[in-house]
Amino acid sequence: MLSGKRILLIITGSIAAYKSLELIRLLTKAGASVEAALTPGGKQFVTPLSVETLTGKKAHIEMWDDDAYEMNHIELSRSADLVIVAPATADFIAKVSRGEGDDLASTLMLAKNKPAIFAPSMNVEMWENPAFQRNLKTIESDGATVVSPKVDALACGEFGIGKMAEPETLFEATQQHFALATSLEGKRAIVTSGGTIERIDAVRYISNFSSGKQGNAIAIALAKSGAHVTLVSGLNSEVSASHPNLNRLSVESAEDMHQAVHESLPADIFVGCAAVCDFKVSNASDRKTKKAEGLNLTFEENPDIVASVGQLPKEQRPSAVVGFAAETENLIENAQDKRRRKGCDLVVANNVQSGAVFGQQSNTASFVSESGVQDLETMSKERLGQEIASWIASHLQD
Repeated sequence: MLSGKRILLIITGSIAAYKSLELIRLLTKAGASVEAALTPGGKQFVTPLSVETLTGKKAHIEMWDDDAYEMNHIELSRSADLVIVAPATADFIAKVSRGEGDDLASTLMLAKNKPAIFAPSMNVEMWENPAFQRNLKTIESDGATVVSPKVDALACGEFGIGKMAEPETLFEATQQHFALATSLEGKRAIVTSGGTIERIDAVRYISNFSSGKQGNAIAIALAKSGAHVTLVSGLNSEVSASHPNLNRLSVESAEDMHQAVHESLPADIFVGCAAVCDFKVSNASDRKTKKAEGLNLTFEENPDIVASVGQLPKEQRPSAVVGFAAETENLIENAQDKRRRKGCDLVVANNVQSGAVFGQQSNTASFVSESGVQDLETMSKERLGQEIASWIASHLQD
């Protein structure tokens, strides 16, 4: 998969820089051509000679070296198929988020026109600092893939999140990138995410525990695969996905979401990941209901958004329709029934008993399709989003 791929590796000043040497070995063994650039801090932790020995190419350090006439900051970034920053320090991420270019490595990032993977490495307090988190969100919204650090004992002696992902993890992320990179180029996708809310009165509403994390991860994975994505997101979504290929629409109720989805058609792909309220309050009040009045509520069913898309005539229906089944019992049976009844090509089944999945960083799911049931291991919601994007790409090629 990596044979013939050209990768630019940027090594910044962190103790985790020693891991970059193993990453080079894994990439070159898989057939990739790796060229490296080191920041002044990076060369304090690994020597240029070590990097050159493993890559078979000159390690680039200075903006103005003997090859300056070749305009390194342009040529190195443009000739690569992918840029990997490992380790990525808080300082370097801050520079990239602001568009600074005061040395070779940061100028490479400013001049690049290719995708980038970042592997952060830092102290736990630095990772959790609000300013850093803003910078991290900025580079993600600009299209970067961030491979999250691990929770472990850190080089400074503290314990917490901040330890750079292992080389094997970064190698897998690189493989995943090339598997997805253009698999959905030119396709149009609609993804629903988060929970809807149904108003009771002017100040109260009914909703659910959905955070929107999984739907947002799917939208990002589709966008990174080349699709143009419309993300229809409930107002109570904890996070907002951002990517150059993504347009986000915020809605409130199930009816609002239903309307937004159908106004966004036609599309090649539809993923109904939102936790849509099944019922709405039919006698909602425009004013605040006083406690003494009591709440005498009546309900009526909301439109079934997934079914309304999956059951469209063939010429109007997206070629890939994916639904979700969040169940507390009879998971697979209910998912199989939902797939048939709602006209889905795939149903992603989650067991949400005891609050599992909602608001969590990871997910355990099964793929239920016409060809059978595929049980997946527990994985991050980002990786599950990538798995769903891969399934969709394969389905569209069949």
